[in-house]
Amino acid sequence: MASITINNLSKSYGDASDIPAVKNINVSVPDGTFLTLLGPSGCGKTTTLRLLAGYITPDTGEILVGSRQVSAPNQVVPPEGRGMGMVFQNYAIWPHKTVFENVAFGLKLRKESSSVLDHKVKTALEQVGLLGFERRYPNELSGGQQQRVALARSLVVEPEILLLDEPLSNLDAKLREKMRSELKELQRRTGITFIYVTHDQAEALALSDMIVVMHKGEVQQVGSPEEVYSRPSNRQVADFMGLINTFNGRLEPSLNNRASITFCQGNKLEIAAPSGINEPVDVEFVIRPEDITLVSEAHPDAILSGKVTAKTFLGNLLEVMVELPSGQQLRVQAHPLSRYDVGQAVGLILDGAATTVFL
Repeated sequence: MASITINNLSKSYGDASDIPAVKNINVSVPDGTFLTLLGPSGCGKTTTLRLLAGYITPDTGEILVGSRQVSAPNQVVPPEGRGMGMVFQNYAIWPHKTVFENVAFGLKLRKESSSVLDHKVKTALEQVGLLGFERRYPNELSGGQQQRVALARSLVVEPEILLLDEPLSNLDAKLREKMRSELKELQRRTGITFIYVTHDQAEALALSDMIVVMHKGEVQQVGSPEEVYSRPSNRQVADFMGLINTFNGRLEPSLNNRASITFCQGNKLEIAAPSGINEPVDVEFVIRPEDITLVSEAHPDAILSGKVTAKTFLGNLLEVMVELPSGQQLRVQAHPLSRYDVGQAVGLILDGAATTVFL
């Protein structure tokens, strides 16, 4: 298996005045890690994956697999010499070939003997749960089964690293959820380093050991799923990683590493003091819908009050929109069996420990 080190990697298309597709990327991926490149369309995640695969040449920087340099501006090891497999968004399996023939293709290029080829193909198909499907053609398979064929074709050549470019995007919601679990289990079982590209936050949170959040070609944050969701490095990450409510306020440090934020016409919220702030300062802070509790308007712990303007039943939760006296709309997630009526006055308790403060 292999680790990956990306040092100061940049790539632009067109002339030098164009905005770089990726800019000064620095990421270290330990051996056996499931890492996800996450961000909106155009953020540079697919370009980064193509640089890793060896399909394009970087303008600056380098990529190392272990201690071996595989990409630099003056030298790029071709894809077939990198010890990597790749699974594409559209699977890229041949419709006129059987499952066995699709999976065996790379081994035939290597001129493996028939006995070795047969053993490796069956092992790969067993890994993805398709043993017994060897004679079927792609049009006889479901979308999830076709995705597994693409996985098996990449695994059969025994790569040190597997690159996956939004492989679940063509599947329906239920199948995507099932395949997430299967991918994570496959990665755990094989120990291969996975580099996964997606714009789906839930997918990244469910699959990853590490997430690289990207925006406009630059890395915004690298961390575990818990870190990027609960402790986003900036507002861009906070907004992209899920729903947020945003406030402006005045932060005042107090004793014992505590602080208070005055906001919404004099209301105060107690929080842990952010590091490096020793005097009052204007801040922006965010809190997620699940960290706000709806209570009666007269509840003694209610920090804010407002009126319910809309509610949406989502199965596992009830999403409630509350309008504050200032006119600001808050999104709150409540228990699905909660009963709130449009126009009802409510109080709101904010979890100070779950807030994130930005200067």
